[in-house]
Amino acid sequence: MNGAFYIGATGLQSQQRALDVVANNIANINTPAFKRSEVRFTELLSPRIDEPDTAPVQGALSALGGVAVAASPRVFSQGDLRQTGKPLDLAIDGEGFIELLGPGGQAMLWRGGALKINGEGYLAASNGMPLKAMISLPVGATSLVIDRDGKVQAQIAGEPGPVEVGQIDLVLAKDIDGLAGRGDGLYEAANDADMVSVAPGEDGGGALVQGSIETSNVQLSDEMVTLLLLQRAYAANAQVLQAGDQLMGIANNLKR
Repeated sequence: MNGAFYIGATGLQSQQRALDVVANNIANINTPAFKRSEVRFTELLSPRIDEPDTAPVQGALSALGGVAVAASPRVFSQGDLRQTGKPLDLAIDGEGFIELLGPGGQAMLWRGGALKINGEGYLAASNGMPLKAMISLPVGATSLVIDRDGKVQAQIAGEPGPVEVGQIDLVLAKDIDGLAGRGDGLYEAANDADMVSVAPGEDGGGALVQGSIETSNVQLSDEMVTLLLLQRAYAANAQVLQAGDQLMGIANNLKR
């Protein structure tokens, strides 16, 4: 059968996946600390004609060439910081993640957002997961202050001045492309050994900014340009299928 059908099909499938990625980026343009994804394509090579015994690397489609999506990693570039004035909003200015304690005891990585005090009195993310540092705030504590170096202080009744109640450290990923997204702005490393704990502002770690939220790193103009390019590529692959169909029609209508 005409190989153009298979080559065009791989192109359509790949461009459709890329369109889905761009659509997800645009949909999350207003999601705090959202990190955009980008699509990486790879070529499907055909075996050489003089090597008939060469086995296809990725099945029948690979033997006929075409294109495939190799990966769609996230781009962890810094988003803009937007001041909110709320003392429980926290952002990271620079590299690193805040560790949260997941429901199964696993470490979840978080780029910051809205904090709250959960029912047990611990400082937690808005989804209820407490900080892995397990910072407990006494009942009636007021005037919560988080310094750029991660020191957490609060005004406690009966104390003449602010009291340090905990320390928020950051972690850096050795292989940031290996982080798996878990939704709700959370990520998880495949191995705890891939993470390095640092103090905010030291050893490449960013600084903590209280009263601010990190916006998404999605640039609408860039995504729209990518969207137009993908649409044109999708249409071109559709035309490859149409051309293959026309050639097959000509061959079928040949008369001896």
